[in-house]
Amino acid sequence: MNHTAFALALTLVATAPAHADGEVSDVPGETIVITGLRLPRAVRDTPAAVTVIDQRELARSPLVLTDELLRMLPSVGTFRRSSSLVADPTSQGLNLRGVGPSAVSRALVLRDGIPANDPFGGWMYWRSISPLGIDRIEAAPSGASALFGDFALGGVVQILSRPITPRTLEAVIAGGSLETGRAAARATHRSADFGVAADAEAFRSGGYAPIAAEQRGPIDGRASSWHGSSGLRLEHVRAGWTTHATGRWFQESLEAGTQFTTADVRTVTYGAGTKLVRDGRELQLEVFGGDQLFRQTRARVTPNRETATLASRQRTPSNNQGALAMWTEPVGKRHVIVVGVDGRRVSGTATDSLSPPMIEDDTLIERKAGGEQRFLGVFLQDAIRVSSRVELAAALRLDAWQNRDASSTRTFGNGDRMTTELGETSELELDPRLGVIVHATDVVSVRGSVYRAFRAPTLNELYRPFQVGTVLTAANDALRPETLWGAEAGPQIVLPTVVVRATAFWNQLDDAIANVTLETPLPSGATRQRQNLGGARVAGLELDASWRPAPAWIATIAHTFMDGKVTTAPAAPTLVGKRLPQDPRFRTTASLTFDDARFATISAQMRHLGRQFEDDQQTQSIGSVILFDARIGRTLGRGVSIFVSGQNLFDRRYLVGRAGIDTEGAPRTFEIGLAYR
Repeated sequence: MNHTAFALALTLVATAPAHADGEVSDVPGETIVITGLRLPRAVRDTPAAVTVIDQRELARSPLVLTDELLRMLPSVGTFRRSSSLVADPTSQGLNLRGVGPSAVSRALVLRDGIPANDPFGGWMYWRSISPLGIDRIEAAPSGASALFGDFALGGVVQILSRPITPRTLEAVIAGGSLETGRAAARATHRSADFGVAADAEAFRSGGYAPIAAEQRGPIDGRASSWHGSSGLRLEHVRAGWTTHATGRWFQESLEAGTQFTTADVRTVTYGAGTKLVRDGRELQLEVFGGDQLFRQTRARVTPNRETATLASRQRTPSNNQGALAMWTEPVGKRHVIVVGVDGRRVSGTATDSLSPPMIEDDTLIERKAGGEQRFLGVFLQDAIRVSSRVELAAALRLDAWQNRDASSTRTFGNGDRMTTELGETSELELDPRLGVIVHATDVVSVRGSVYRAFRAPTLNELYRPFQVGTVLTAANDALRPETLWGAEAGPQIVLPTVVVRATAFWNQLDDAIANVTLETPLPSGATRQRQNLGGARVAGLELDASWRPAPAWIATIAHTFMDGKVTTAPAAPTLVGKRLPQDPRFRTTASLTFDDARFATISAQMRHLGRQFEDDQQTQSIGSVILFDARIGRTLGRGVSIFVSGQNLFDRRYLVGRAGIDTEGAPRTFEIGLAYR
């Protein structure tokens, strides 16, 4: 069989769907989602393919961190396979359906409708989102810039918080192998018109040695990590108005397992907004922002890995502010119009303090570069009910973005400074989207969409160089935005105990920003540079399938096929026909769950990651792996339950990176804990 043309793909369907108000439905396909259209719709009624992980599924999963939970959706991947338990966050950019040729996210992450991606770098701090406070996760893996603008090139993942309910207290405390311990708590209270929710989490791990044993030296050890987070949300509800204010703090520190190789971040985010719902109309206003400090150190390592010295210290402060206004208006019985405008400002500077072995007058000892980005977008959508069985959704968005006040300063050993003012860049992007869903019968429906999307280069890609292992990648202030044309289509079958959904997709990515291997290293020693590669085509198939043979049992199986290849590369023609790096063709998941409060909750799951390549030249292969995880929990009474979980139960060794040195994924781990609600 020709796998390029005919491989089946399966994507996980929500196993116990959650409605918008947090209640769980046992009717397959009845989950109410808002991400696909910016409108509440049942999953079975959305023109875009949307997948949901609900609160029950999150609670019974053996996986702990948010990025690990998302990887149970085979359409979801991060640039590197490694868990955020040990991975530098700059390698954790989100991609959906293989649209992700570098570590920067090609998918937008929303937290209650507000962008959560790092505004300077585009990656995602997954550990900043505690699963304890999540009501559900909605994933829409197709170009969504027509509604959401920048970063939604390859789709949207929205993480929705649990509602504020009267007098709720929840807590989890757990510990396990790798000297790991975590504690999380959440409390809510609602009285008359006012509500308050507070949450906090602390997580620490001694980690494991990520460098492959056969390459490890005296300077290599365990990759330890810790993080802490807290948040407060105030809410007032009266006469159709819901007004809120939110503040969050997050801090993370990672030791990469090699001397002088660390990363840490501290963020403070804030937001406020109001929503009016009356007679089917809705007005939403939001303001948000944040301040962040990201720091990183890198080592200079001898070939035998016996000694290491400090190579550089990087300090990147950034801040951002944004606002959103959106109006929803039913027009007659057939139309629902959504009109909106949003804007954002991002500013940041990366400073590398270098520690060369010898310092002479012309030795570069510091490089500093940064600037400011501004975005403004207006969008319009009309959801048209053509008949009782046919609905169209047409959307159009115009985005204006600008890079400004950019400069680069180099400092040399003799104290001289050379500052270069970098030119301003501004562009307009027009992104349409058209979707349709046809309910052929009460059981069978067919959906399809065509779309255009874009992503502007981040300040990180324009101005910040980075190092992974021994490989240094240079920034490029001449980068252009990426654009994508795509389509998806497929049938859906919803039966009382079975849901099956097939989706074929095709995406053409132009001016893709990738880490390109250079023929000759740059004066800085960089052997790779971010460049607009040219064009890439990513096509594949998905099939969603879940089966509930009895109320306590649920089984799922999923497999995603993605074929991503370079189609044009004017600056590196040898790349044409090669696969995109860090992009496996196959991802597979399967799970079996028994959930009966009278006895126990038992979950077993399997994840398969196909073979992929570390580099654009396809010289460094990363083999496939199959991982097994399981969890068992039982209620003890008075709101207390106990659980035991294990990951990588067969202790498989597998690679996650080959950037000059081979790094491996986590070994077998176990955790035991108590939960209270």
